[in-house]
Amino acid sequence: MMHEFCKYSDGTLAVFSDIRKKDNGDEYLIVSFERPTEYGFDTIVFELPTYNIIKKDGNYTEKEIEVFKSVVERGAPFFYETAREGGIQIA
Repeated sequence: MMHEFCKYSDGTLAVFSDIRKKDNGDEYLIVSFERPTEYGFDTIVFELPTYNIIKKDGNYTEKEIEVFKSVVERGAPFFYETAREGGIQIA
């Protein structure tokens, strides 16, 4: 399941996954940034805990990617804690 984190003014939607397990038992989750365009989407997907980019499509600038990486690095504890709790609970 994916959980919405935030929506930026340019339409970019940031979401993060539940905690997943690799075949070797290691836990990971993904954080995705996606912005609608005229012909589809600009997309960048990070895997935690490595912070590696596992998918990159479209026209995000290097500056935008740097900002997203910073969000992922700073937000990692939040993403893990919230994923363990089943997502963001809104009253």
